[in-house]
Amino acid sequence: MTTVATPAEVFHALADAVPRLVLGDRSQLDRLVALYAEHTDVRHPFAPFPAEPLRTRDDLRRHFGAATVATDGVESFAAVGRTVHATADPEVVIGEFRYVGHAHAHADADAHADADDFDVACIFVLRVRDGQIVESRDYTDAVGFARAFGRLDELAAALAA
Repeated sequence: MTTVATPAEVFHALADAVPRLVLGDRSQLDRLVALYAEHTDVRHPFAPFPAEPLRTRDDLRRHFGAATVATDGVESFAAVGRTVHATADPEVVIGEFRYVGHAHAHADADAHADADDFDVACIFVLRVRDGQIVESRDYTDAVGFARAFGRLDELAAALAA
């Protein structure tokens, strides 16, 4: 008999795998993609630019595969302070946590003295069916991530364009 992961267990597996991938463990890519159903609906409502929903595992593979490039120079990265909130719907949980870590000094570090250490608040609202994510809303601080990864100038230029 196979045990199906609960929504809370899926959230923790996601929170464990993302930092490992960011730190260079490419084996986490398959693990992350497998947490999602073949057909899913993942959105990032706080993204600074309109983004297409991620609807397939191929979309997710590209999304997570880009994480190691976008986070080059990160020395430590972890999902901490995790709290899982149950909802009236047994398929839905709200995972509240922070990504914390340390990155190499960035060119814009003079303007942001604490740019090397980061602490970015996140909330994921997950719908998990049969042990896989079928829907997710990932609320993350895009400016906080841009600051953490030395991309504030890039974000500001893109927003100004």
